[in-house]
Amino acid sequence: MAEQECGFAPLVFRLHGGAPQVVREVLLERGWEEYDEEEQEEGDWNLYWRTSSFRKSDYEKILPWQRLNHHPKMSQITRKDCLARHMRRMKIAFGIALYDFSPGAYILPNEYRKFLGVYTKNRTTDRGKSRYWICKPVDLSRGRGIFLFEDIKDLVYDSSVIVQRYISNPLLISGYKFDLRIYVCVKSFSPLVIYMHQEGLVRFATEKYTLASLDSLYSHLTNTSINKFGMRYDTDKERVGRGCKWTMSRFRSFLHKQDVNQLLLWHRISNIVTLTLLTAVPCVPSSPNCLELLGFDILIDANYKPWLLEVNYSPALSLDCPADVTVKKGLINDIIDLMNYRMIDNFRQKGYLRKRSSSRYLRPKISQGFLLPKTRHAPSGSKSRNHSISSSSSSQDTNCPFHPNSKSTGHEKAPQTFEEITNEVESDDLKLTPFNSTRHSHRNTPSTVFKLPSLLVPKLKSSAVLWNSTTQDRGVPPCRVGDFILTFPFNEATWKASQDQADVKAIVNEVHELTNRLATSFNEKEKTKMESSQSAGVGDKFEPLLWGPKDPPLLSECCSLNSKVK
Repeated sequence: MAEQECGFAPLVFRLHGGAPQVVREVLLERGWEEYDEEEQEEGDWNLYWRTSSFRKSDYEKILPWQRLNHHPKMSQITRKDCLARHMRRMKIAFGIALYDFSPGAYILPNEYRKFLGVYTKNRTTDRGKSRYWICKPVDLSRGRGIFLFEDIKDLVYDSSVIVQRYISNPLLISGYKFDLRIYVCVKSFSPLVIYMHQEGLVRFATEKYTLASLDSLYSHLTNTSINKFGMRYDTDKERVGRGCKWTMSRFRSFLHKQDVNQLLLWHRISNIVTLTLLTAVPCVPSSPNCLELLGFDILIDANYKPWLLEVNYSPALSLDCPADVTVKKGLINDIIDLMNYRMIDNFRQKGYLRKRSSSRYLRPKISQGFLLPKTRHAPSGSKSRNHSISSSSSSQDTNCPFHPNSKSTGHEKAPQTFEEITNEVESDDLKLTPFNSTRHSHRNTPSTVFKLPSLLVPKLKSSAVLWNSTTQDRGVPPCRVGDFILTFPFNEATWKASQDQADVKAIVNEVHELTNRLATSFNEKEKTKMESSQSAGVGDKFEPLLWGPKDPPLLSECCSLNSKVK
């Protein structure tokens, strides 16, 4: 599909050991090729995907045509103790009311005395009424090491942990506890650009919820890695069905039958994501051409209040059930579309080094004895997937000079900056002649061959290429890409405040103001006057959508909607 997407040679992906198989499947279906270390140059790839973090040198070496699937220093919010510290800092700075979606956390053993004081005070003020706590290792995932306790004598640990108040009144479906796995894509931290995917997963516990037995992991934890070993995993559970997952679409159908203000619920969840990511903005350095997929775990209590449980780094992308296939394949396709590859990226280094001369990749008269070693053909049976994508006003441009040791031929001009080369190539993109759309079985026919560039084109160097972060894409991001909905920035004020050194205080004020106006509008019996939507700051050049509903409405329209919505 890459040739259909860009008109030229396929894009190349590189997977690190342990990368999800679904990523490979989707990219191959789109017509990409997998990177071969033995046959290709070190940097001759477009996407490098790995589940673990990249090294610092990987970010320093990144080239214009390349993308990485992680931002640096994401442990600031994905590691439980770091997230707890950031949440505490934000509560002090902006008030507990704004960050009341995260239960207070105590990092043990360092804060054991502090927790003991709170525990003792609660036992006294509650007159012996039970209060439940949950203990989690700070650096483990998939539910490992988690346990609940009521009496402090049961608090036993042998590593760094956090202890939080356990939300003991969760919303239940036919007696089963569940949480939401929300997929969030951070395209940039400077400026901050957040997309939330419309499709997610609803993860169920496989035993009915009860506080009578705090030791029953199948009753209290919703992790699939735990519940798939439960005795009732394969049984047909009332309303839940077999297994332990729903799609978000099925959950919307459930909500539609409940007496709940759905729009306000979705907006509160969106706010949780934005306010949580804001805590990391001062800590995460700006890195061009990076993108981060995060898994936000959200619990909804019996009062329909959403709570943040944790933020997952490299959320699981295994396909364990039909719901996984439905959600995760579309998710990966939309992530690739968010990466905004251009025609020139297919050629990688050769494309960015082209000059305005007869040596460009045009289709001239070609000597039959002078052909590329490998002719690019579209893979047979490759599936296409149509998306309605609004492209941003500018692309991933940088001011990056190529490696100073690269040799040039005698007739070439002096080395150009990356910006000059990019502008030069972009102005000539439409003159490039694509492959013939009718594919032939003969691999070396002239109609399916490009002319080779000069034999003296320098090989790709592995040494660092410095980027000027101020030349990153500064255009207004599209409000929707596939099923990804832009949730931040949502107006010109937040877009301006998130540039360079982000003004977190101004952003928080905008979020707070919009939330108040939406909450008022959602709860009014009569429609609000249209002026309120303009004063809410959503009537400018941005046309943001409300993430969550089946057919996301404009935020400006939500400011004048009744609480009764589809």
